[in-house]
Amino acid sequence: MYVVLGGGIGGLSVVHYLQKSSFKNVKLIEASSRVGGWIKTTKTPEGFVFEQGPRTVRPKGVAGENTLALIEDLGLVNKVMPIQYNHPAAQNRLIYVNKALHTLPFNNIRSLLVTQTPFTKPLICALFQDLKTPKKLVKDESIYDFVERRLGKEIAEYAVNPLICGVCAGDAKEISVKFLLKSLFEAEQTYGSIVKGMLMSIFKRKPSSIFQTKCELFKRAEKERWSVWSLDGGLELLPETLRISIKNQQADVLLSCPCTELVFQNGKAVVKVSEKIFECDHVISSLPAKQLALLLTKQHPELGKELSSIPTVSVVVVNLQFKGRLLKENAFGLLVPSSEKLPILGIVFDTCCFPKGDNTVLTVMMGGRWFDQFFGNDPSPDKLLSTAVQYVHSILHISGDPQAHEVSLLRNCIPQYVLGHYERIERIKAYVNEHNLPLSLVGASYDGVGINDVILSARTAVKNLIKIFNDGEVI
Repeated sequence: MYVVLGGGIGGLSVVHYLQKSSFKNVKLIEASSRVGGWIKTTKTPEGFVFEQGPRTVRPKGVAGENTLALIEDLGLVNKVMPIQYNHPAAQNRLIYVNKALHTLPFNNIRSLLVTQTPFTKPLICALFQDLKTPKKLVKDESIYDFVERRLGKEIAEYAVNPLICGVCAGDAKEISVKFLLKSLFEAEQTYGSIVKGMLMSIFKRKPSSIFQTKCELFKRAEKERWSVWSLDGGLELLPETLRISIKNQQADVLLSCPCTELVFQNGKAVVKVSEKIFECDHVISSLPAKQLALLLTKQHPELGKELSSIPTVSVVVVNLQFKGRLLKENAFGLLVPSSEKLPILGIVFDTCCFPKGDNTVLTVMMGGRWFDQFFGNDPSPDKLLSTAVQYVHSILHISGDPQAHEVSLLRNCIPQYVLGHYERIERIKAYVNEHNLPLSLVGASYDGVGINDVILSARTAVKNLIKIFNDGEVI
């Protein structure tokens, strides 16, 4: 028997890939009353879609292809809603600096040659600086320091700083470049500069795929030049369809059943859930690292310490619907550098991506690394709502109250890949291997916060199990 801990997108994907590889007798154990984890969609009585977690997925690379193949497997192709590269939501990204909105100048070659505020010189100057800057041999470095050193302070402050706020709600001065922007880090370490490394990668690049032939939906995404995609009705359709699929194939899905104990003995794993005890051949955990640490610390304190050392941040998501088309800018949304010292991380312009008649739907993201500083321990929903509406009024000049809203406080939802994360993950994996623990680790705590990263980590874990047990063919 195989036990999967956690019913988020990672755990559900693990069960899907186990079943696809003919693994039988699989139990999925989820502490809450629903599956999907941080992917959650609600709909207003009028039919407006509010995403309280992720809302779009990128189709690029091996991980992007893998997710699109999963969409094909689940029969969801006709539900996919793509945004192509020529769409304003793909072309235009805004930042809020010095009480004004600015368009980031990264959407075409010409933008490299002109000066656009808040930058004081053309971006091509940053490329020349990279070529002139000598290589610095380091084991790791913060993303902010790395970019400031190689491309200049303005790129670090106005491009990378808000980008990290948007990706992981974190502080670019703390996040590891070696982990989150590994290709840029390796470009300097190997070739001496980012530009040289990127040029070499172009010349050396070979078509890569984890499939013998590319999946049809991925081919379509390449042909139509998708920037991102979502699902009609909301992204929660993906985990819900996975739940139905794995149950139809006889997986045992246990909801409202928190795991209270996990012990390894005699090459097996003993999992305690409420009053039930399951002995299994292998456990695949998609729990956040801190939650898994609570289960392991008693028997394996060293491993528990490493897992619990992966920090997390809390994010507030406020969905708002206003009557009328009120946005003056046609863009994906805006991000706010941490130097502005505002409680908001950014605002997504949902109805620029997917219009909904004569209405404006926005998502305000707040807190993150600075949650405690701005909101304290236990902010009320009313305070969070009023803060979100206040900044929609002041930044976007939208007046009046929203006709519908949803306030979600997602505590400890995003892991932070701080300096040394790469080495910490290596130590965690080494400990599991050296002690021959029948345990696999899946999810955002380890290999990336995006939906694509989590799903690919699930597939990789199952492929490694196949190698261990030789109980099926590689999928």
